[in-house]
Amino acid sequence: MKAEYDFSKGKRGAVIPQKGKTRISIFIDNSTLAEFRARAEKAGTGYQTMMNEALRAYLTKTEGPVTEGVLRNVLRQEIPGYLRDLTMRSSGPGKIAGRGGPPKK
Repeated sequence: MKAEYDFSKGKRGAVIPQKGKTRISIFIDNSTLAEFRARAEKAGTGYQTMMNEALRAYLTKTEGPVTEGVLRNVLRQEIPGYLRDLTMRSSGPGKIAGRGGPPKK
């Protein structure tokens, strides 16, 4: 064993960095953290692993990106009702439905 070690070229942090993972700091409710720790201990796994799996499961259940097809379907469903409401609001004495001015001759 050496009497003195040179750490001048040493780097802070983990010796072996994890690929595909990022260290973050977040605030979690005490009760939520306690529940994850209890379930993880019962399952024989780490609570952080269990939290990561829960987040991944939530993200896969949520809807994917809005594609052109999805947007077209939404517009087909929503525009007729919007136009109907617009027509009802704008029609009145001396007005043509769907236009903002007096009727043209």
